Amino acid sequence: MDNTSFTVPDPSCRSEPPLAIDIIKNFGMFDIILYSLLTFMATLSMLVFIEECVYIYRKVPAHKKSIIIWVNGAAPVIGTMSCLGMWIPRAIMFTDMFSACYFAIVVFKFLVMMLEEVGGDEAFLRQGGRRKLRISTGPCCCCCPCLPQVDITRRSLFLLKLGSFQFALLKAVFTILSIVLSTNGTFDLNDLAITGAAIWINPFVGILTIIALWPVAIIFIHLRNTLRAIKIIPKYAMYQLVLILSQLQTAIINILALNGTIACTPPFSSTARGYMMSQQLLIMEMFLITMITRLMYRRTYDPLPTEELSNENENSRMINMSQSA
Repeated sequence: MDNTSFTVPDPSCRSEPPLAIDIIKNFGMFDIILYSLLTFMATLSMLVFIEECVYIYRKVPAHKKSIIIWVNGAAPVIGTMSCLGMWIPRAIMFTDMFSACYFAIVVFKFLVMMLEEVGGDEAFLRQGGRRKLRISTGPCCCCCPCLPQVDITRRSLFLLKLGSFQFALLKAVFTILSIVLSTNGTFDLNDLAITGAAIWINPFVGILTIIALWPVAIIFIHLRNTLRAIKIIPKYAMYQLVLILSQLQTAIINILALNGTIACTPPFSSTARGYMMSQQLLIMEMFLITMITRLMYRRTYDPLPTEELSNENENSRMINMSQSA
């Protein structure tokens, strides 16, 4: 008789994410310290963001206030949503969707912020009349240096804005659609079958993301020297870092979890543990980005030196003309 023993897998390795109360009941000393520390980081990030909003409201010109607040809130909002998902694992899909919708708006707001820093659309068109836009940039056309440069016109500026705005709008639409389909059992992130809704919606949203990032990169390449005085390069780097960590890093961890690379640890299944690891990493990363971003946006919002210099030159020419007359 064969006495070969078979290992019976833990039922939790095949079940949905546990309830919040089940996580708390299984807490050890390490879990208490970890969850307390991560919750403190997320809370401090939000408090720093609120303090920064008060500073921006008092010190920043009216036409820039809401834009800078939106951009400045990317890291603390994502960190706070990740904290909620860490404590309530069954809500991770919804917290991730909210974070993605917020960042979709930030993509558009960052483009508008760069335009406002040079004086708005009219100033951008006036200053850029003698220059052209280089469209052979990432993430769409970085491998196509032969593409012709485009004139800066109202039409080209409108298309650039539209390219980023479509992501902010359609991301919200697809998020609502995903939530509605999930209540019917049609949308499931773990269901990668061809008949599932996730395999169709997620790649399409990915294409929209790439299209939206392209206009921001084009405007950044065009204005990076003009806006160097206001630290636009490190600001853009932080914006790109939030994108990579909140989207690419999360996607990689989730794929590894779906493939079973991340081991099951009761009460978490393999996929639930992958989602949990992603949330915990995001809290720490967004905390650091929040602190760094605060230093970049906390400044005196004076006109750009180039604008002041051009105005002084125009005034001096007018004075000389009046004296000569």
